[in-house]
Amino acid sequence: MKIQERTGAGNNRSAAPAQPAVGERLPAPPRERKPALAALAVLLILVGALGATVLVLRAGDRIEVVRVTQPISAGEAAVEGKNITGVMVAEDSAINYVKWEQRGVLSKLKAKSDIPKGAVAVGEMFAKKTGLPAGKASVGLSLKEGQYPSDIKVGDTVSVFPVVSGTSTGKGSSSGTGSTSGTPLVADAKVNTIAAKSDATVSTGNLNITLVVPQEEVAALASAASEGKAVVARVSDDDN
Repeated sequence: MKIQERTGAGNNRSAAPAQPAVGERLPAPPRERKPALAALAVLLILVGALGATVLVLRAGDRIEVVRVTQPISAGEAAVEGKNITGVMVAEDSAINYVKWEQRGVLSKLKAKSDIPKGAVAVGEMFAKKTGLPAGKASVGLSLKEGQYPSDIKVGDTVSVFPVVSGTSTGKGSSSGTGSTSGTPLVADAKVNTIAAKSDATVSTGNLNITLVVPQEEVAALASAASEGKAVVARVSDDDN
């Protein structure tokens, strides 16, 4: 009788449900995956990388453009080998650079205003026709040898002096006994163009030059120039 009771009691204990041990964590339910958010994150990373690559590539783009090597006066053209050369710069669509392969066009255009040495040329600096600056006038002079410096050139700043009597006896001239006045007709004029005068076979050494002068000084200069009684003296160089 005792043996059967123990056996029965053991059977009852083995039939009871198993209980989890104290401190053991229950298994968590599987997380819900969001493939749309993951794809968006990858896309943003790719776009950022692509943008950075484009910026680096653009920063490295360089083009050859025109740079001024000698001062170009208003109304003067830019000519390869004379006053321009090529230089590499970073490409910028906001700047209207004159590209080196376009340099031939510049010889047919005129500078709108004085362009200093070292400037990078842009399209806005040139035009087919140019007007004079406000308050300025253009005056032509026919000069004999001795009435101008032998090394005068376009872009020079000059003064024009009147011949007091007779004709000029400047350097290289043997005619007349006149002398120049100490007071200039024009104190500050710009040489705009120069053209040598010559007959059919022999160069005479005379020059036709055009000066840009203040309007109020035109009358006196034109009067002296018409009589051949004007002497030009250079006072400064744009190169300096």
